[in-house]
Amino acid sequence: MNPVMTSLIISSLALGTVITVSSHHWLLAWIGLELNTLAIIPIIAKQHHPRATEATTKYFLIQAAASATVLFSSVTNAWATGVWDISQLTNQPSCIMLTMALSMKLGLAPLHFWLPEVLQGSTLKTALIIATWQKLAPIALLYLTHQSLHQTTLLAMGLLSTLTGGWGGLNQTQTRKIMAYSSIAHLGWMASVLTIAPNIMLLNLALYLLMTTSTFLALTFSSSKTIKDLTTTWTISPTTTALMLILFMSMGGLPPLTGFMPKWLILQELTTHNLPTTATIMALSALLSLFFYLRLSYTTALTLYPTTMQNKFKWRFQPKLKTTMMTTTMMLSTLLLPTTPTLI
Repeated sequence: MNPVMTSLIISSLALGTVITVSSHHWLLAWIGLELNTLAIIPIIAKQHHPRATEATTKYFLIQAAASATVLFSSVTNAWATGVWDISQLTNQPSCIMLTMALSMKLGLAPLHFWLPEVLQGSTLKTALIIATWQKLAPIALLYLTHQSLHQTTLLAMGLLSTLTGGWGGLNQTQTRKIMAYSSIAHLGWMASVLTIAPNIMLLNLALYLLMTTSTFLALTFSSSKTIKDLTTTWTISPTTTALMLILFMSMGGLPPLTGFMPKWLILQELTTHNLPTTATIMALSALLSLFFYLRLSYTTALTLYPTTMQNKFKWRFQPKLKTTMMTTTMMLSTLLLPTTPTLI
């Protein structure tokens, strides 16, 4: 792609999110969402492959429908109340429509079917953008309107997302699809705590972005598109293999790693607000995600597929890759649990 066009697309991608996050008017927020969607489409479609074209089409149709629903809900609210301010969302049908529209944009269950397919049709770097940066604008709108949103709807969708994210990832062999279902499960945890403790939701979002970024960077570094590819990671970098083992366990939420922190705080909030059944089901659903993360850890560090002798020396001839960002995010993704008392 032309460097000028690339810089234009990336800046539009950043601008769309910034406009939505900083806006107080529904029309500006909608413009930011649309700009975000239109900027990512050329990035997904630049791979001249039928799967990329299919992923682009699915992404565009879903995001366009969700954006139209956001606009419709804001117009309905403005018609009923006479104001376009984001914080003045008081009309009940508008609240439910907005919740559904933003859930579709994020990929919350039961509106999640597009996310695994789109990530599978994208490159690892594009999948990283879709799973992290593209979540910021819809989550910002949910955060700005959290006092008006229907708590039962969000709790039900959050619970369903954690179960779907766990069950869906069990049968996958493609790392991008596994990351998609992991994203659905993490978003479910965020949705369930949004109306109860929005600040904990923001902490969960920050840790999700950190852990997902480091996982995608590690997968890109090792060129691992399937679980089988992970078994030869040690031939590229033995150190990275050991770090990936711990990183996958952190993503699964095992203590004493960073990934345990958001689950701990969210379960504590749910039980404090007299929702023990929801907390119990979500804790059990975390075991499903933990299972496929342990499978990834086991495959990465403890198994070896039949390979040629030359593979064993591949790491010696690799060009020196820039791994500063990957190692930094990996350290933060595994060692932040002791800082929990300072963050609450």
